[in-house]
Formats: sequence, structure tokens, C-alpha cells
Amino acid sequence: MSNPTIPLCVDLDGTLARTDFLLESFFVLLKQSPLSIFLCFYWLLRGKAYLKDQIALRVTLDVGVLPYNRQLVDYLRDARSEGRPLYLCTASNQRFASQVAAHFGLFSGVLASNACINLRGKHKADALVEQFGDHGFDYCGDARADVPVWRRARQAIVVGDRQVAEAARKVNAEIVFFEEKRRMLPLVLKEMRVHQWVKNVLIFVPLLTAHRFNDLQAVISACIAFASFSVCASSVYLLNDMLDLDADRRHARKCSRPFASGKLPLSLGIVLTIALLGAGLALATLLPWEFGAVLVAYMAATVAYSFVLKRLTLIDVFTLACLYTVRVIAGGECANIALSYWLILFSVPIFLSLAMLKRYVELDAMLQQGKTEAAGRGYITQDMSILRSFGTAAAYLAVLVLALYLNSPELELLYRHPKMLWAVFALTLYWVSRMWMLAFRGQMHDDPIVFTFKDRASCAVIGLCGVFMVLAI
Repeated sequence: MSNPTIPLCVDLDGTLARTDFLLESFFVLLKQSPLSIFLCFYWLLRGKAYLKDQIALRVTLDVGVLPYNRQLVDYLRDARSEGRPLYLCTASNQRFASQVAAHFGLFSGVLASNACINLRGKHKADALVEQFGDHGFDYCGDARADVPVWRRARQAIVVGDRQVAEAARKVNAEIVFFEEKRRMLPLVLKEMRVHQWVKNVLIFVPLLTAHRFNDLQAVISACIAFASFSVCASSVYLLNDMLDLDADRRHARKCSRPFASGKLPLSLGIVLTIALLGAGLALATLLPWEFGAVLVAYMAATVAYSFVLKRLTLIDVFTLACLYTVRVIAGGECANIALSYWLILFSVPIFLSLAMLKRYVELDAMLQQGKTEAAGRGYITQDMSILRSFGTAAAYLAVLVLALYLNSPELELLYRHPKMLWAVFALTLYWVSRMWMLAFRGQMHDDPIVFTFKDRASCAVIGLCGVFMVLAI
């Protein structure tokens, strides 16, 4: 029952905002200075309140782009229009809480954590009772940690799932419930970007080029390597998205990602990142140590890419090209297949072309939105023409390498009908030309490799290339 004279106190983390300000600010700090993670452990020894305060001193959050609970915001606006006093009462640091209060302009006051007190649970309940009296306020929260506050409140307003609502009902008969239904598994799979695992099909390329696709042991090893690379890659995707929250929220499509939209908690993201990385490394122990070394190098490069390299013009696309090529190398190491220099010479320029194609498409999307630069990247829309030139040149260089290989003496040793491979040359030439033409027309997904496996014509080209390679053997 609403009473316009009773203060309505609202939690911030997970209630008004669909995020955790401590973890948000932690990842901003980690992105600014990766070594600061060691400082965080030291600060935590002095208490969680001190940790929050020290991080808040060093980072800035744009509270205007954070994901908020719009249904609750409307409820608060209605309460405010009735003359009801609103207070933001949160365990988040005072600096962030004050910024959010100023952003909305609805709150009469702010109660938040400082360097000495972590305003959570019993501490929050005591602070509210001291200011408003026992049962002299209504409180809106989202977690079991809020039970001590609901016990002392006149009315409990619950944002979250039924289990939390039941916990609140046990200590307070007066309840308003904003239920939030989330199907966690689809959200987790989306955040893991399972569809991106298609990139790891490159691990099977050495089996095809070495004519080992009928070797059962080699195929099993490649499958294990595929699984290992996939879960490790997903762990990096999770880390990357947690580091890129601000940039993703400003992106027309990426703003719907589970972390950026607040649908998936960052705390779960940390647990999943560690679990997936552990699973990938465990699978790697089933394969030769050389594969494990390649996997570790891949992980180191992807982490460096997430923290630094993706913001460096051209360095980022060269890194992406190397990461694609590393998958091919891993495919050779997992099955003890010696890779041909021809394969490496072909892989690097073709993947460089695809990496530049990815950036070109991103910039084209920015241009369509009227923006001049890509958030979190080192490119501006004027770079599109030079990227198109570099990218098409790299693509045709890869095709030239393929043509030179088809005229090399090694070909006669591997294939009984080498002339069949000229069809592969023609198909590859057609495919790279078509990819860039589609990008120029604005008809491509921003990840060319994922697009390739969704595009019927590209799938047909891949299938035909496989057929002609088999016929050539």
C-alpha cells in the first residue's frame, strides 16, 4: 500500500541498474591497467568498502549508458510525481551513487558505501532505521542480502525472481513484486558466442591438405583440439565483453549482448570465464604438448588483443590474421602433421584480408549511423577506402600464392590429378571477389567467417573446393 509520506528507498546494484558497480568499475580499472589486479587484492585485505573506494577514485563510469530497469524507473517516476520522497540506498561507492542520483534527478538523498562502511545487509538496515525509524520506510531491493532491510521496512519491494520474493515475504507481509524472468542457458550460450566456434573448423584444414581425413586417430585428435580451442575462445569472448561494456553499449548491435544489456550478471561471467578456460586447458592435456604450447600462445595473444592490441590501428588486423592462422597451426600440431610453408603463406594474407573486411564492415555500419569513428577502435570512417585497398590486395596475394603452389614441383608428389586443383584456384578467386563486393554493397555480417558459413554461395564454394581436392588425390 503506497503512502506518499513514507520515504521510498531504492537499491542500485541489480535493482535500479542491471549491473554491479563494483565489478563494472573493476573491469574499467583492469582495462586501464591490467597489473592493478594485484592492487585490488591488497585493497580487499583492508575490506570490501576500502576496495570499492580505491577503485572509484581511479575510474570513471558513464552512468548515462548503463542498463537500467525501465519498469522500476517508471514506478519511481510515478511515486515522485505523487510527492513521495525517494532515496538511493546502495552498497555501491558514494561517488557512483551520487552520479546516478544526479542522472535521474529523482532522489532527495543518497546513502552509500564509503571507505570505511560497506552499506550492505545489516549495515544498510541500521542506517535506514537510524534515519527514518523502524518500519518508517519502504525498501526496494533484489537479493537475499536485502532480507535484513526488508525485515525493518514498512513494505518490501522486490525486483528479481520468485525465490528472492519468498525470502522477503517471510520477513515482511507487505510486498510489491517486479518479477524478472531470465532463461539463463540461452543467455550464457549467446555470451559464449557458440556460433563463433565455426572459426575453429580451421583446425581440420591440415587433415585435408595432408590427406589424413581417413585417419581415425588424427580425426579424433582434431575434434578434441576443436573442443579445446572453442571453450578457450569462449572464455576470452566473455572476458573481452566484460572489458568492453562501455563501447558495446554505444554500439547499435552489440548493446544487446547479455553483459552489456545487464541480462547476465558479471559475477557469473567471471565464474564462467575461469571454468571454460580450465576445461579448455584440461582437454589440451589429452593432445601432444606442442598443441598445448600453441593454445597457450593463442590465449596470450587474444588476451593482449582484448587489453591493448584491438585499439591499435592495423596492429589489430594483423593480430586477427595471426590468430586465424594459429588455428591452422594447432590443427597440424594436434595430429603431428608437418605444415607446408605454402599453407602458411596462403593463410596469412587470406586471413589478413578477412580481418580488414571485418573492420571495413564495422566502419560502414558506423557511417550509416552518422558516426565518424568506431568506439574502442583506432579507426575513423575515412579509413574505409584504404582498408578496402589493403584488404583486396591481401586477398589477391593469397590467390597468387595458391597459383604459384599449383605450379610447384611439390604438387606432383601429393596429387595424382593436380590439374583438378585449378578449379580450386578459380573458386577462391571468385569467393574473395564476391566477399568484398558484398561488403561494399553493405550486405555482409560484420564477421566474415561466420558470414561465410551462413552464406549459401560461400558454402557451395567450400564444398566444391573440397570435392575437387578429393578428386585431385
